[in-house]
Parts: sequence; structure tokens; C-alpha cells
Amino acid sequence: MDMKLSQYAKKAGVTYKTAWRWYKAGTLDAYQTPTGTVIVRDPVVEKPETGRIALYARVSSADQKSDLERQVQRLRDYAAARGYPVAKEVVEIASGLNDNRPKFLKLLADPSIGTILVERRDRGTRFGWRYLTTLLQAQGRRIEAIFPHETQDDLVDDVVSLITSMAARMYGRRGSRHRAERIKQCVESVMKEERTEECV
Repeated sequence: MDMKLSQYAKKAGVTYKTAWRWYKAGTLDAYQTPTGTVIVRDPVVEKPETGRIALYARVSSADQKSDLERQVQRLRDYAAARGYPVAKEVVEIASGLNDNRPKFLKLLADPSIGTILVERRDRGTRFGWRYLTTLLQAQGRRIEAIFPHETQDDLVDDVVSLITSMAARMYGRRGSRHRAERIKQCVESVMKEERTEECV
């Protein structure tokens, strides 16, 4: 039965703010009425066919420990809302450009793990997401991101990911996200102008 977003949040055991964020990110099958009410369609839970479910959270540096804890909690909330029985939680402190992350590699190599949940694609890998998902699908497994896109443009997502990584190295961890956000807005603005010019 369809329900209001507030009812869905209560049923899923998450806050309204979390449910609203999921709706805005497009992870809920929902629509907004002309009066502004968000209606969630009765969710058909897509449960993995085989294997256990693991949560994977990652931050780039040790001073982001509080961010890591919040990331894990968002993953737990998402799994609970989907009815996913979580078998394992893995946290790691390492750069997204580092392809030698022992804990993540162990998850990928474990055939008993059918689904790996991450908050965003860049928590798993900064680049090569499609390669990763294709290889896992060939094994009957998958990796799922709560928020699959930073923006609505794959090229912008790639540029933002690269800029965030480079800014972290150049300016330090704390200021990198703010600088990257400003650069992302500039990139989106330029691309929007280009699309407008193409239409004229």
C-alpha cells in the first residue's frame, strides 16, 4: 500500500530527514503530489539471490573517524529499510585512489559475500565502477551504492571525483571537500552553459 514519506520513515525505522534524502537521491520508488506531499509506493524489496550482505565504509584519513561512524550508521539504516540482513560490517581508512586496500580486497575476494553496500561509488572506487560491477555480476554478486550519483552527469561525477582526490593531496583533508564542492559547482555551471549554447 502506498504511504506518505513520514509513514514510510516510521515503518523503515529511520528519521524523516533520512527518508527525504533517499527520496531526493532517487533511491525510493516515490513521487510528489501537486500539494507537495511525497508518496512512497509500496516497496518491492530486491533481495540478493545468493550470498551474505556486507557493509563497507571508508574514509581517507584517521581524523575523519566521526565521518566513518556516521557513514556506517547510514548504511545500517539503508539496509534496514530494504530488509537486508547484514552479515558483516567492514570499515577502512585509506585513499579511494589506493587499489591496495586489504579489507576491501578481502570482501571482493570472498565468494560468500553476495552484496556489498557502500554509501557512494567513490567509497568503493574512485574510477572503474562499471568494471567492478560487471565482474561481480559475472560471479552472481553485486555492489550497491545508496547514492549512486553525485550529480546527474557521469562526466561531471568523474571530474568531481578526480578533483576531490587531488584537492585532498594538495590542501589537506579538512579543506578538500569544500574546495572540491566549489570547483564542482563551477564545472556544472560551465557544462550547463555549453548545453544552452548547443540548443541556441
